[in-house]
Amino acid sequence: MKDFTFNVPQDIIFGKGSLKRLPELLEKSGSKKMLLISGPVLKKIGMVEKVEEIVKASGIEVEVFTDVEANPSVATVDKATEAYKKAGATSIVAFGGGSPMDVAKAVGVLAKYGGEIGDYEGAHKVPGPIVPIIAIPTTAGTGSEVTAFSVITDEARNYKLTVFSYELIPSYALLDPELVMTSPASVAAACGVDALIHAWEAYTSRDASPFSDAMAEKAMELIGANLRRFVANRQDEEAAAAMLSGSMFAGIAFAWARLGNIHAMSHPVSAYFHVAHGVANAILLPTIVEYNALADHGRYEKIYNYISKEKDPVIDFVPEMLVDEARDLLRDLGIPQHLADVGVTEDKIELMAADAMKSGNIMANPRQSTIRDIIELYKKQCRSFRGYESAEAG
Repeated sequence: MKDFTFNVPQDIIFGKGSLKRLPELLEKSGSKKMLLISGPVLKKIGMVEKVEEIVKASGIEVEVFTDVEANPSVATVDKATEAYKKAGATSIVAFGGGSPMDVAKAVGVLAKYGGEIGDYEGAHKVPGPIVPIIAIPTTAGTGSEVTAFSVITDEARNYKLTVFSYELIPSYALLDPELVMTSPASVAAACGVDALIHAWEAYTSRDASPFSDAMAEKAMELIGANLRRFVANRQDEEAAAAMLSGSMFAGIAFAWARLGNIHAMSHPVSAYFHVAHGVANAILLPTIVEYNALADHGRYEKIYNYISKEKDPVIDFVPEMLVDEARDLLRDLGIPQHLADVGVTEDKIELMAADAMKSGNIMANPRQSTIRDIIELYKKQCRSFRGYESAEAG
């Protein structure tokens, strides 16, 4: 067994109706005025207002920033940082999916240390603790409430930059299953697959440890048994709780084990073509699983047993069975089958491959990869799914 270290430097609160405990957490963090960072959809449906009312009733001042888009940009981070400073806030509440949390973490850095978010791109460049953040997820997918990453789109470069530092982990994660039960089916599907891939890639990562394995296995157990069920009925309280807790365990796993080629390759897809992160990951999943099969040392069978619709353990397992199961999962969830379905064009493949190679996740992938491998994987993804569909039709 190789050496490893781990730490979970935050308080995690999980439970139905736990949103009401937000004022208690703000008081613990010593906050008298908070900036609520969220998105326009949550504002439109009244969920932002609900959080405001809970906090204001406790006597804590609230300012709101809800201009966070999917795949948030450097410009959005700058605007949110200005809003934080102008408000005179002392803490941040990130409310929503991964995008508000990415912005909140970036604001937490810039409000404390100044500069531009690109100054902190890469690993361990944040010099110390950032502004206190309370993260409240409204999707079961990103796990950002417990991770050490902020991913921001630099539109000038068509590039998703990553800031990686354990200083980014929010002080508190508040997980209320009621908040994920309003998700549309398409969002629940994309986010749920994203959470599954977080656990999957952490489990097969070259940086995996017994600690990350424990988190990843529990995540896959919860998500594998409940993903289809939750997408079919988001009002299923048991499935919602399982998906939200599974997403959190997956986030802890990859915070310490990193990910792999799926995430390395999906970020450029989102940067160049504005494809939702979870959808980009899901489309790439079967192709990368097939590619990594040569490096498998028994973990594919365990993953298969977690995600298969069959309840009994598999007999005479071969890696191709997991590839087929991944394809079946995407089809069951109504997720697009290949990159062309979401507007990706082949003329950007070499540019995307060059950007993918900059990701630290490439080094954690179980099978070593060159830029030529990544180019061929982008190309093969399109061919493999078209061939699969043709075979199905025949």
